Amino acid sequence: MTAPATTTRRRLSPEASRDAALDAARTLLVEVGPQAVTLKAVAARVGRTHANLLHHFGSAAGLQKALIARMAGGIVATIRAAVLRSREAQDPAEVVDLTFDAFGKNGAGALASWMILNGNEDALDPILTAIHDLVDDLTRDAPHEGAPIHDETLQLVLMALGDALLGAPMARALGLPRGRARDLARAMLLADRGKT
Repeated sequence: MTAPATTTRRRLSPEASRDAALDAARTLLVEVGPQAVTLKAVAARVGRTHANLLHHFGSAAGLQKALIARMAGGIVATIRAAVLRSREAQDPAEVVDLTFDAFGKNGAGALASWMILNGNEDALDPILTAIHDLVDDLTRDAPHEGAPIHDETLQLVLMALGDALLGAPMARALGLPRGRARDLARAMLLADRGKT
């Protein structure tokens, strides 16, 4: 007679446990949507208990805020590198695509909107702070010709967020191609760069 098989759960450090939960939350966000980013769903995904995640994040809102803060850091680092490359090439296409993708297919726009609609009014704070810091760094690194970089950033982020939330139905309703907002954003940045 053999002993029953037991499942042993690998013990993780608090940091590793938190990282695993945030990775699972990010996957759920992209696969299912912001409504799926709950303590229960994330706990099931990582094989932890609801209480374990409650200990790390305090609530579902805390989990969502930690996720959006992590996403903001990654988004801004990627966009910063693209901005520096685009300055050399004088082509803002990569910056536009990364910004639109961050808010659209990578879920930052949906998560922030979900959080705001559920009463977490400071949901965008991590993204806005990260973008503000990025813009300040970029204006210190090199003077910007044309439109002020703060104005360009405002236009680009609002266009990307709006496109993430309403782009597909708006394009359909107006009979425009789905990528039209991106095209307009690229044209705006190219036109701004041409101004002196």
